[in-house]
Amino acid sequence: MVDVFNALTVLGNFLIIPGLTYGSQLALGALGVTLVYGVLRFSNFAHGETMAFGAMITILVTWGLQAASISIQPLPTALLAIPVGIVVTVVLTLLIDRFVYRYHRDRKANPVIFLIVSIGVMFFMGGLIRFIIGPGDQIFFDGTRFILKAREFKQMTGLDEGLSLRMTQAVTIITAIIIVAAMFWFLNHTRTGKSMRAYSDNENLALLSGINPDRVVMITWILVAALATIAGTLYGLDKSFKPFVYMQLLLPIFASAIVGGVGNPLGAIAGGYVIAFSELILTFAYKKIILYLGPETLELDSLVQILGTDYKIAVSFIILVIVLIIKPTGLFSGKTI
Repeated sequence: MVDVFNALTVLGNFLIIPGLTYGSQLALGALGVTLVYGVLRFSNFAHGETMAFGAMITILVTWGLQAASISIQPLPTALLAIPVGIVVTVVLTLLIDRFVYRYHRDRKANPVIFLIVSIGVMFFMGGLIRFIIGPGDQIFFDGTRFILKAREFKQMTGLDEGLSLRMTQAVTIITAIIIVAAMFWFLNHTRTGKSMRAYSDNENLALLSGINPDRVVMITWILVAALATIAGTLYGLDKSFKPFVYMQLLLPIFASAIVGGVGNPLGAIAGGYVIAFSELILTFAYKKIILYLGPETLELDSLVQILGTDYKIAVSFIILVIVLIIKPTGLFSGKTI
């Protein structure tokens, strides 16, 4: 029985907790992509850079707060800076919509045109970010590093394996729960949220009902900017901030949105966890688990991995292709806000 608990501890430490953390980050990112697709009807390839921009502003404000000796120990100071990051990112996204997307929206441009334009916006934002903060890693985490340390867990339980929980992991999971709950409440129980859903379902009928399309677009970009800033900051806190990484996150984020059902918020959240756990399960080293649960005489020379960790990004692509072939509408048959 002790071996079973040791095996479960290994799974919790290296699979379950990291999966919940990474899945929460992907879910928040995919939720922003889903809102743009559901309401504005195009795939926003600039979303990864929007996450990076929001995180960058949060980092700059965090450095200022740290220099002024302002903190919220044991929590990271970045949580105080996120509102400023959201405001600045909202301003930027609204300006981009006003001077870039609105032109094509007024002319009823094809969604492919919007996609191409969003790629241009992506490169613009990427260059702006690297010009301001540089291309290198930026560490901005402070506060208590661990809520639970592996050594303490071993002492409490007497097990050979330790379970640790980092502050960034707990903050990410709890924040994701709060944001997702608030988002669903907003979409289902407020007049503005219902207007967004009506506009998403049938634009012409929504216009006949007196819904202001410009206001719906503005609220959508505000929500997208807020979600992007929060997701980008949480990812940076958990890993580290490096601008190029956020461009690479586009594939798992879009895979999450499509797997769940593009345009469906619930699907985006579910898809985030599906992609996160799929990546971890397929690249996890099962050697310790097998040794704990197998016979005592068992010896293993390899790590017993299905795929190497270098293939994590390929997992997202494979799942994306499979879903597009078997069930293009996703798990929750989007699109519906």
